[in-house]
Amino acid sequence: MSMARKALGPASLQVAQALRDALTGVPEATVGCSGGPDSLALALGAAWAGQRTGTSVRAVIVDHQLQDGSHEVSQQARAQLAGHDVPAVIVKVHVDPGDPNGPEAAARAARRAALLQHAGGGPVLLGHTLDDQAETVLLGLARGSGARSLSGMRPRSGRFWHPLLGVRRATTVQACREWQVAPWHDPQNADPSFLRSRVRTELMGQLTHVLGEGAIVNLARSAELLASDDEALNNVVTWWFAGGGTSHEQQSHVEQFPPGAPIAGNLPVSKLHALPGGLAGRVVKAWLEHRDVHPLRVHVQAVLGLVDGPGGTRVDLPGGAVRKEHGELVWRASS
Repeated sequence: MSMARKALGPASLQVAQALRDALTGVPEATVGCSGGPDSLALALGAAWAGQRTGTSVRAVIVDHQLQDGSHEVSQQARAQLAGHDVPAVIVKVHVDPGDPNGPEAAARAARRAALLQHAGGGPVLLGHTLDDQAETVLLGLARGSGARSLSGMRPRSGRFWHPLLGVRRATTVQACREWQVAPWHDPQNADPSFLRSRVRTELMGQLTHVLGEGAIVNLARSAELLASDDEALNNVVTWWFAGGGTSHEQQSHVEQFPPGAPIAGNLPVSKLHALPGGLAGRVVKAWLEHRDVHPLRVHVQAVLGLVDGPGGTRVDLPGGAVRKEHGELVWRASS
């Protein structure tokens, strides 16, 4: 019986409906699939939805070659997808074990590069769930992050889409049972040498034991609320620059100054001083980011020290320095 005619169980239906909402009006989409329950359910839900939205769906299975048997895992995932008429290709990548950002970040970078390289022209769908979102928020809280990090994964971040952020991990596991596929369970997800694995296997269980199962949903809900606040504050920063926040002449209308456009000019100290601290920090961060600087919080605070405190007249940053000259903050790139 084809997927188009077969009645879905409650879990697979929830996954499929989330994908139908995401793919409506989308001509083609690529699913990143590891063979695990989240991405396998994502691929099958996307195929079901694509038959109803007219979306051409294919999968890319990335073999990181980090574990014995990874080739067989990839082959099994492709075979199971083929059994449900989902075309898939296997792409092998090399992960640098000496990457200074750590093995998890290196694997993520290699995986995303491969997905973009082998995807078609549409979005790349990733299988992160509500539980993943809750873990991300909890890790951000422990690190003392701001609203941008605490807002977690966005439903759409460029070409990468996360259509299952409203779906529980247990639902994707059950959906695989209902679709009669056998997902692969990555042993690294239970490896205590990885911080996220310890959060998942130890901390989240304790959290729900003390605060109840609703704590997971509420953490993800906080990410959604903070994402809205973060977007609103980013728009305020855009309006500030569009209204002449820098010393050079700017366009007078927000519509003519879309986010991502170059922010030219210097920052007048008097205008920065008049802003609330949180907004001033965002202005400085945006100003630096548009100069290809990726400032940490300590960098932003040091630059703000030139405005409000005894911060001297110069702050050295990666790639250059910010100087206070004639009542303005000026960026001087390294020669």
